[in-house]
Amino acid sequence: MGIRGVEPPSETCNDPKCPWHGHLKVRGVILTGVVKSAKMQKTVVVRHDYLYYDPKYKRYERRHKHIHAHLPPCIKVREGDVVVIGETRPLAKSVSFVVLGVVKKGG
Repeated sequence: MGIRGVEPPSETCNDPKCPWHGHLKVRGVILTGVVKSAKMQKTVVVRHDYLYYDPKYKRYERRHKHIHAHLPPCIKVREGDVVVIGETRPLAKSVSFVVLGVVKKGG
């Protein structure tokens, strides 16, 4: 089973908040973004870029959001990596997403 081209990790973990090896269900939106910070324990900050249509000027403008996502121990990421995150139930005050996998390693 793969989500948007993301394969399950080869490592296993015993984290109950892992979508692959725990009991966490992924529902809602699935987004792609770049890891901006991996300094928290089991949490990363992902920058999600998107286009917003401004009807007044009839053009698109670039916008972004910083999203906090839970990082299971079986997935290894560093700053600059492109990751796929999925929406879950609230895991903490500011965490409602979980990292599903790495699409591309950053330089």
